Amino acid sequence: MSKVLKSPGTYVQGQNILREFDRYLQGMGKRPLILIDPFVDTFVHPILDRCFAGKDYSVVYETFSGECCQTLIDKLAVAAKSGGHTCVIGIGGGKTLDTAKGAAHYSGLPMVIVPTIASSDAPCSACSVIYHEDGTFDRYLFLDASPNVVLVDTAVISGAPSKLLVAGMGDAMATWFEARACRASGKNNQVYAKPTQAATNLARLCWENLKRDGLAAKLAVDAGVCTEAVEVIVETNTYLSTVGFESGGLAAAHGIQKGFTHIPTLHHQPHGFNVAFCTLAQLVLEDAGEDLKEAITFSRSVGLPVCFADLGYSEVDPAQVRTAVEKACVPASTIHNMPFEVTSEMVYHALIAADAYGREYCRA
Repeated sequence: MSKVLKSPGTYVQGQNILREFDRYLQGMGKRPLILIDPFVDTFVHPILDRCFAGKDYSVVYETFSGECCQTLIDKLAVAAKSGGHTCVIGIGGGKTLDTAKGAAHYSGLPMVIVPTIASSDAPCSACSVIYHEDGTFDRYLFLDASPNVVLVDTAVISGAPSKLLVAGMGDAMATWFEARACRASGKNNQVYAKPTQAATNLARLCWENLKRDGLAAKLAVDAGVCTEAVEVIVETNTYLSTVGFESGGLAAAHGIQKGFTHIPTLHHQPHGFNVAFCTLAQLVLEDAGEDLKEAITFSRSVGLPVCFADLGYSEVDPAQVRTAVEKACVPASTIHNMPFEVTSEMVYHALIAADAYGREYCRA
């Protein structure tokens, strides 16, 4: 079996680089279709207008609304082809970016991704997470290629609420523990190949960076500044975590998170918050006591959830949790990349135990 590492063609990160956005669109034509989050449109659109002014670009903007679902992706792919567009650009949060990636995939156009928050590892990946229109998980859409360009303006990202940066840390925290599990089990990564040493070690670096710079980055963003710690954590959340999960592999944490989409109360939580708590459940499954303590300690320091109550789910419904774990254990789930057999009953007990451990740490 071959080993494969997949990553974007070009990754660019720095403060105020949106001002020279056109510099990174060379070879992608002059008629981009830009899918943009309605909130960031208010302050990003003027920056781009100044950038494109007098440069012979014909830019069309579409505002993202609704859900990252197949219906919307199909609509945008048709618009991209019929409108004679030369590339698809996604600007915004994870679901906006995943929708843009899907539209680029189906239209066969180059793909440029501009995250405006560092809340997940979606930007650099060669996949989109597709949901049903009611917000429940549908499937992964595996793309033929990673984004051609990922551009990360840390001046924009550091201006967003620190909760979003922390959510990205939750997603990134899972990266090492899941990649470690995949290497131990010998299972395939997300591109249907064995993980390379580089991918596994990039996943390890995620956890090392989070422990060293995570709290400092949160405090800097809270203070309204962009420090080197912020730069490190943005790269960790956005690039290292993507390569780490996609080429290193997913396991129980994201498998359980997909099950969480069947608990309506949790729909309102950032993806990374749910993943962070599901990582604790994976560590309970592994009986990784020291890692569990370290993960809980880190989570509490930056404000990640360590129990169901932290996710706004104080009145836990055992029937809902059991439905979620059944969905988490379907045959195609990444939960089966663990180095031992996992059953829904094991996952249920792991979640209830993780909740109890988290509540106990909160009382300490």
